[in-house]
Parts: sequence; C-alpha cells; structure tokens
Amino acid sequence: MFLKLGLYAVIGYLIVCTLAYLFQRNMLYYPDTEYPDEKELKRIGLKTWPETGSGYKAVVSLTPSGAGKGVVVVFHGNAGAAWHRYYYVQALEPLGYRVVLAEYPGYGGRGGELGEESFVTDGKQLLAQVMKEFGGPLFLWGESLGSGVAAAIARDPGVPVSGVVMLTPWDSLANLAQKIYWFLPVRWMLRDKYDTVKNLQEFRGPVAVVVAERDEIVPKEFGLALYEALCGPKRLWVFPDSGHNDWPSSSNETWWKEVMEFLEAHQG
Repeated sequence: MFLKLGLYAVIGYLIVCTLAYLFQRNMLYYPDTEYPDEKELKRIGLKTWPETGSGYKAVVSLTPSGAGKGVVVVFHGNAGAAWHRYYYVQALEPLGYRVVLAEYPGYGGRGGELGEESFVTDGKQLLAQVMKEFGGPLFLWGESLGSGVAAAIARDPGVPVSGVVMLTPWDSLANLAQKIYWFLPVRWMLRDKYDTVKNLQEFRGPVAVVVAERDEIVPKEFGLALYEALCGPKRLWVFPDSGHNDWPSSSNETWWKEVMEFLEAHQG
C-alpha cells in the first residue's frame, strides 16, 4: 500500500517536472502579440523602426527632441510590448537623448522565437543598426527581464556600450526561479539562464541598479545581490514605496537625470 502510494507520488512529481520543463517559456514570457496600432502610436508621438510591417525591431519618436547626448536603448519586461513603455521617451528625450524602445521577437506582432538566445541575437542586430544610423554613445536600459537581455548584450566586448541601467533586476534567473518553484529542480531544467552577474562580470562601464522596496515579482534581495557582485563603477537607487510595476509613477524627473549623469560621468 505505502509502496504504491510512494510510487504514485514519484510518478506524479516526474509528470509535474516534465510539464514544467516543456512549458517553461509559457511560464516566463507574456508577450502582447498584436502589431501596434499605427494611429495610436502616432497619437503618442511614436513610430515603428527601422522597417514597416512585422520586420520592425523597435519603436522610436516621430520627432525626437533629444539626440545630442547619445542613444538610450530600452529592453522592456516580460509582459506587454515595447510601445507600452513610452514613458521612457517622455522622461529621457527632454534630457537630450534619443530613445529606442527595443521589441523582442515574438512580441508586438513580430515573428521569431521566444528565448534568451533569440532576444540577445536580435538585440545585437538592433544595436548595430542604431550605431549605423544614429551613432553613440550608447546606453542600455533593462527592465526586469530586459535587464537580463541588456546584461547579456553588454557582455560582448564588440558592442560599444557606454553604460547600463538595471531596473528591478535579478542576479540570475535560476536563483529567482528556484525561490518561486522551490519544489522543482529548477537549476537543472532552465533553458534560458539570464545570469546577469556572470554577464556583467567583465563589463567595466558604469552600471546603475534600481530596486523596488516592495517588489512582489522580483524581490529586492535579487537586485541587491546583483549590485554587490558588480566590480566596475556602480550606484544603487531604491524606491521605498514601489512595487515591480508601479515604479514609473514613483520616480521623478530628478531621478532620471541623476541616473544619466552617473552614466555620463563614468561611461566606458
């Protein structure tokens, strides 16, 4: 009797592990798969770039008011689409930066595969186009999942990254996932690693780290662990009254300026 129950429990656990392995990307990525409405984009002053149709890679301003200090490329979090993050444009363009909202394969009506390798490869291609058309200096902003993407790109010495901002980041996806799914052998199952600490280990440019004190998705301990592991110029900001998704409403104009001044002062 007990042997049978034990056998059923083991079989049940193996089934759970198998399903988690097979569907892990469904548990990680939550893309908005609709192509952005061009009328809505135009209404808020944006357009797809550099191509039309599903071949576009990013969203930019129709008439950028800033461009003299360099280009900020934003890699967004795992839900929604790039154009939903137009608040980056509103905050950073007045400070003198051109802002490019990078879109991932599989998001925003784009084709392509969901996954770390796909996102990082596509991101590097985008940055090559940005440098060719707009020049530098080039600053990367990663938000949540996007922090993992930005860090993996910054790891490549062939990409001329002058500074990086990590917003509500983790130290590694494995550490975060293991805490959430404590009952699974997550470290052996993950296909996408997003090891931010490892990827930034050799990066010597400035890194700004922003954590939300009340972050319910990526608890602040993971962002603080990343900050402690950084070897180059670094600075930490903590939003005491913010959660994972409401930090934009908690930030202010002074904060955006502080971040960019820090990156400029120490740019690689």
